[in-house]
Amino acid sequence: MTGRRLADLRTALAGLDPMPGELVREREEVPARFGVSARYAKWAGTPAPPPTGPGPAVLFERVGPSGRAVLIGLYGTRRRAAALLGTTPAELPHRLLAAVAAPVPPVRTRGGREPARTLLAPDLTALPVPVLTGEDAGPYLTLGAVLATDPDTGVRNLSVHRMCVQGPDRLSIWMVPGRDLEAAHLAARRRGANLPVAIHVGLGPAVLLSSCCPTSLVPAGVDELAVAGALGGAPVELTDCRTVAAECIAHAEYVIEGELVGDVAPENPRGPYATPEFLGYQGRAHPGLPTVRVTGITARDGAIFQTVSGPGHEQSVLLGFGMEAAVLARLRELDAPVRAVHCHTAGGGQLMVVLQWRSKRSPADDEAVRKAAESVLEEFRMAKLAVSVDEDVDVESDADLWWAMTTRLQADRDVAVLPDRLGFPLDPTQSPAYSPTVSADGRTAKAHFDCTVPYALRDRFHRPRFTEP
Repeated sequence: MTGRRLADLRTALAGLDPMPGELVREREEVPARFGVSARYAKWAGTPAPPPTGPGPAVLFERVGPSGRAVLIGLYGTRRRAAALLGTTPAELPHRLLAAVAAPVPPVRTRGGREPARTLLAPDLTALPVPVLTGEDAGPYLTLGAVLATDPDTGVRNLSVHRMCVQGPDRLSIWMVPGRDLEAAHLAARRRGANLPVAIHVGLGPAVLLSSCCPTSLVPAGVDELAVAGALGGAPVELTDCRTVAAECIAHAEYVIEGELVGDVAPENPRGPYATPEFLGYQGRAHPGLPTVRVTGITARDGAIFQTVSGPGHEQSVLLGFGMEAAVLARLRELDAPVRAVHCHTAGGGQLMVVLQWRSKRSPADDEAVRKAAESVLEEFRMAKLAVSVDEDVDVESDADLWWAMTTRLQADRDVAVLPDRLGFPLDPTQSPAYSPTVSADGRTAKAHFDCTVPYALRDRFHRPRFTEP
């Protein structure tokens, strides 16, 4: 696909149509409440509850009551996610690093190139926003990418956040503390103003993947849209919102325009839960969250509403590639002999990091590998488990990873524990209620499993190579 095509979700979908088993089109009408999630559950993949497994992207062509289309599962396998960008899972983190190093700034649309858009009423209830479970606070935008400009710095930020429909023109939004969107919101509040935002649903692969990258990879001051332009091979095209003084991405399927206001509302006034989270557990509702007042909605003709299932493979794939690139960059700075990084979806693409090392050249490499792996656990808050393997282990194969764990590790010498480190509270073990060695919620013991062969014993671990006749 060319960069021009990568900017567009529906063209990416069209590229899947001729590939057997990659895209399923469901023509039977299903309800937005539970219907989309229940039909897709068999393909959701770990950490959704079993039985599940990797599957196709699914386009529900008629989701009631509006009869609009809903897409789920587009990034449901690492191979398909990478293929949408014309690459492989092993190469994609390197492509991200190259895009961050040489960003391509976005451009304004030129006459005649902007897709036709219809201005809809500011009524979220008219959209096919799914409800995943009976415990959810309500319909959720699980893949809404918020574009806003910090009024102090003038820097754009594009990032995905959990947003619950609280009324026809009202969304609650959970912004992880310390992220760029929260900083822009607070800057606007200090000025006594609301923050104009454009919430995009249905974006091209390069743009969406760039929006999911961690700040350690795309730091403050770097425009995610410029990273997306480099990743996709062409500048992202911007246009003006219709009802607020903000920019939006011209090729988005839907743009929900509005303002982040000063009002705070409970995420779920009726119960304790929000919606399923990417680590596989029901998320807890926040007692008070900032809100977005919706001022208008624009949609392309035949717009597709894109979503993800919270406890599923897809969200972990999206988070994992950016994390891999960030870890690779840090290990390169340390001149560590890293060959590849794989952030396993079982850890939500964040908590479990598989590190593949180049062949050891001396006894000193035994200690170098251990120190470098432990530095990843120390420097990346989300990383909880690091697994080190050699070049002959396929990091994309669970069977090969478990084989290495079984035959290349002795627990009393090859497992290092780093107690009471800063972690991530959505993991329910990271709490004093679970372990007295943890000093506060969101802290955790971390571990490195060194499944690399000791340099002195490398000849004893020689794997057979089959020869073609």
